[in-house]
Amino acid sequence: MLLPPSLDDLQALARHAWDGLPQAFRALAGGVIFRIQDWPEEDLLAELEIGDPLELTGLYQGIDLTQASIDDPAPPTPMVFLYRRPILEEWVERGDIALADLVAHILIHEIGHHFGLSDAAMDALLEPEE
Repeated sequence: MLLPPSLDDLQALARHAWDGLPQAFRALAGGVIFRIQDWPEEDLLAELEIGDPLELTGLYQGIDLTQASIDDPAPPTPMVFLYRRPILEEWVERGDIALADLVAHILIHEIGHHFGLSDAAMDALLEPEE
């Protein structure tokens, strides 16, 4: 019997994706912490006005670098959350992408928010050239 990838499996895929990024990029990203959870929290979904938890595969929480200030007394640690069940659902539904590639895409997308990039800007950057 095949078991779905575990939280640890997704953590390993995210770590591999992170380690594969250029050193200069990782250095600029600083101390971003990655967390893998099965599902987003209910109160978070309510705050974001998301009715279906499958719609949220990842989330950046923190102050992006464009808003950070040395005057902030103790800024929260920037965190990227990856949500295992929605990621697996998208992976199965799509059927056209390796799980490692999907995890890498979501991770890079969320780290983009750390740099202050909007969803539209990241879509433009990540869109394949024709």
